[in-house]
Amino acid sequence: MDAVWRLEAARIIAGLARMVHDIGLAEELAQDALVAALEQWPESGVPDNPGAWLMAVGKRRAIDRIRRQQRLEHKLEEIGRDQEMRPAPEIDVPDDEHIEDDVLRLVFTACHPVLSTQARVALTLRMLGGLTTDEIARAFLSSEPTVAQRIVRAKRTLSDAGVPFEVPEGPDRAARLSSVLEVVYLIFNEGYTATAGDDWVRTDLCQEALRLGRVLAGLAPGEPEVHGLVALMEIQASRIRARTGPSGEPVPLLDQDRGLWDRLLIHRGFAALLRAKEIGEPPGPYVLQAAIAASHAQAPTAEDTDWAQIASLYEILASTAPSPVVDLNRAVAVGMAHGPDKGLELADALVDEPSLRGYHLLPSVRGDLLARLGRLDEARAQFERAADLTRNAPERKILLDRAASLGR
Repeated sequence: MDAVWRLEAARIIAGLARMVHDIGLAEELAQDALVAALEQWPESGVPDNPGAWLMAVGKRRAIDRIRRQQRLEHKLEEIGRDQEMRPAPEIDVPDDEHIEDDVLRLVFTACHPVLSTQARVALTLRMLGGLTTDEIARAFLSSEPTVAQRIVRAKRTLSDAGVPFEVPEGPDRAARLSSVLEVVYLIFNEGYTATAGDDWVRTDLCQEALRLGRVLAGLAPGEPEVHGLVALMEIQASRIRARTGPSGEPVPLLDQDRGLWDRLLIHRGFAALLRAKEIGEPPGPYVLQAAIAASHAQAPTAEDTDWAQIASLYEILASTAPSPVVDLNRAVAVGMAHGPDKGLELADALVDEPSLRGYHLLPSVRGDLLARLGRLDEARAQFERAADLTRNAPERKILLDRAASLGR
């Protein structure tokens, strides 16, 4: 039952949302169908097409709900009795093309910018991932009531705002697509480098984000940024086994055993990047980031990394999608390609950036560049500050170890 729900939840909710034009109500109807399955399948057995069975039951419940609303709204008992006497309309299961269209509408609706980022993430995992409220809460180290309230408020906000169940067109589509991709990548990043807690990597979240990205690529094959995001996640996910040591400690990229990198995921990432480039549009932020990840993946050893190429790609990315975090990553690449003094110049320019004041990677990067320049006391202070700022236990230990290794 759990496996069926994980696989079919998005399609069932999407198909029902097209009927009732309300995501919250569509989820309720899908849950009703699930309850019916829990009651009937132990006796009748699992049907050959469990997804179609759940969809059919959900649509019957939707038709019943619509009939009740019509009777209440019009207060015509005669019509109501007449409707009750009529046989229920034949339930058809939409063909694959219609189902995929509905899922795409669900993606764009769940990730609507009218919702906060946290609400979009929670709603996406609930509607598209089939995750329970408890699973979402545990994944993001939050309480179940908090996540439940967030999901309820998100559905209410969509309803109150009259957000249509549709795939937007023109400029609206581009703006909404950016929101969709941001949500999927946020989920992946939380799995790839946990912001808090005792785990460095949460593989389940990475896999869920990858699954959502692959679904989205199938639903929107003409969008290069979708393929760019999939390429980026595939290549980054290829390193997961090498990112932790025997005791679960973080292993930096340059120290990883590249023999542990998953070559199949790298191949899939390269294929997705090629699809993005074949569309022929100027590269966007995710395509550029995927190209950077591909440069790392192409190097057989850390010493073979083409840092000059990576620095150039970051420069293009900084002009395409400027952000302080991109500038910080560029400082790392420049420091590797052209010397730590050049990289430190760029990193120092970010010290007064308000958005980075609580960002632990800024002092971490500065500490690394200072250490390479032999300015050990300053480097130690930066690593200690980075350790104070991070909320991830394994990362804090690594930073404190680096500070201690510099001596006094």
